Amino acid sequence: MDTRYFLETPRLRLRSLTEDDLDRVVTLDNDPGVRRFIDGGRPVTRETVRTETLRRLLGRGFWAAEERSTGAWLGWFCLEPESEQGWRVVELGYRLRRAAWGHGYATEGARALVRAAFTDLGTERVTAQTMTVNTASRRVLEKAGLTYVRTFFEEWPETIEGSEQGDVAYELTREAWKG
Repeated sequence: MDTRYFLETPRLRLRSLTEDDLDRVVTLDNDPGVRRFIDGGRPVTRETVRTETLRRLLGRGFWAAEERSTGAWLGWFCLEPESEQGWRVVELGYRLRRAAWGHGYATEGARALVRAAFTDLGTERVTAQTMTVNTASRRVLEKAGLTYVRTFFEEWPETIEGSEQGDVAYELTREAWKG
């Protein structure tokens, strides 16, 4: 495996995000369909992406996703650690360009990250959450081995379509993954 990449699958390569990814993240975050279940698809400024979003994505546990055969930038994946102390509990996440939807990339990347979490990073529990109405992401989480834990309701700054149905939490423990 090329050392520039954190992880490779049959169709994906995951590498650290860099400041050079700014324009790609701006485009991704300004697609209303991509952000529909995050903030209702509201536009975001380049400056906000540069100072807030990209700063977070440059942190530990976030990787740019590229298609192996073409090098095309597809979006990003994460295993965001719950604490600064290590990888014991991580939250699985991803955001892909709309052109990458429906091709199995989210499932392929999520499965590979779950495997890496338990085999390479010493993770004990992988968690994830999404809106109840986000059935596509829920299917990806289930295909990656995570199971539904609960539905919960939080106060968000703005109401978006479907938020009245709440959010759902998923998880997979190392013990269940091994079993």
